Amino acid sequence: MLDGVSLDQLRTFIAAVDEGSFSAAARKLNRVQSAVSGWVNSLEEQIGVLLFDRSGRYPKLTPEGVLLLADARNIVAGVDTLKARAKLMASGLEPELSVVVDVFFPTAVIAAVAKDFARQFPHTPLRLYVEGLGAAYQPVLDERCSIGIVASLPIDFPSLSTKTLGEVSLLMVALHSHPLAAINGTIPKAELAKHTQLVITDRSELMAGQDYGVMSPHTWRLADLSAKHAFILNGVGWGGMPLHMVEHDLAAGILQVLDVENIPQGGKKLTMQAAYPQAAPPGPAGRWFMDQVQFYLSQI
Repeated sequence: MLDGVSLDQLRTFIAAVDEGSFSAAARKLNRVQSAVSGWVNSLEEQIGVLLFDRSGRYPKLTPEGVLLLADARNIVAGVDTLKARAKLMASGLEPELSVVVDVFFPTAVIAAVAKDFARQFPHTPLRLYVEGLGAAYQPVLDERCSIGIVASLPIDFPSLSTKTLGEVSLLMVALHSHPLAAINGTIPKAELAKHTQLVITDRSELMAGQDYGVMSPHTWRLADLSAKHAFILNGVGWGGMPLHMVEHDLAAGILQVLDVENIPQGGKKLTMQAAYPQAAPPGPAGRWFMDQVQFYLSQI
């Protein structure tokens, strides 16, 4: 008998609770009171549980009814979500959006966009991954992610289309007490080579045999930018960090910008772009996501 429980019965049960009486539920559902009472009675008979205590002037939920009300709400909400999501999919909206974000990209921008995304596309799950260098491109090349918010690399990816989003400043920094921080004026590369450089490693094979931005033969390679930040703060070595991650350290005098040979005073500019497969361009949600990322990045 449980297989015969209908959504109409569950919606009527919920309405009777929310409105406080069968007559009020009937008005809300635009039905006669006898129909509402009939739906609730038939539901109780089918599940074998008394949902309402009818001994008073108004029906009152039984302890069992309180527990089953939560289940009824979950079932109805799930069906409503299924219907809404199916309608959006039929209109061309992605069933979900998977995005990989470069480790150097400002987290605050992605967080702001994700918050807006949840309001704009409440039925479209968002999956976010964080990678660096070629590893940020790999999920897009494999079509495991619809979009990559990535830094441009000295590699061509013929199967991908790109959209320029803006720039992120990359500064060479060291702890204020690091030997390199004591050098006045431009630091020659020969001097940089004497000290350990902290470098983000590429977890893909796309840049195998290539070093990007490495200026010292003495390197420690880290897969996590936060770890690199912590190591620099502890004076383990020097390295490039995005401005948004170190601006407070610089303002407090904890870190110092290194005036490195052939690096502009304001730091190197990393061009950030959205990359996606030419054969599978983003749908409405993906296009909206890219536009919002571009907008928020332009504000910082």
